[in-house]
Amino acid sequence: MALDDAAGPDPVDIAIGARMRLRRKSLGISQGALADQIGVSFQQVQKYERGANRVSGSTLVAVAAALDTTVGWLVGEEGAISDAADDIVQALAVSGAVDLLEAFVDIPKASARTALVALAREMAVPRSS
Repeated sequence: MALDDAAGPDPVDIAIGARMRLRRKSLGISQGALADQIGVSFQQVQKYERGANRVSGSTLVAVAAALDTTVGWLVGEEGAISDAADDIVQALAVSGAVDLLEAFVDIPKASARTALVALAREMAVPRSS
């Protein structure tokens, strides 16, 4: 069966990109710095992280080394990652999600954090199951 580009990025590519972004952000590495380490443009790193472009095997090994992790972790094969954990990785892959979480953690008042969660829930569009 031929791949259909019109159908959008492959879910596996999106999951790998999400893990790349999560790990990169947790280490405080910019897309440009990662790009320099693996020998691609920062735009290419953006495409990898969105799942728009597939990461070749050799590049995946270079990314894992640059992010001080394993290829197994990047592809979701290490550890018994539950569906819930995978959902969290996917949610954190959304642009701005990690930034929002980092800011949320820095809010000192519990009541303010609760208010922010209530606001976000009010603004959210319910997901279909």
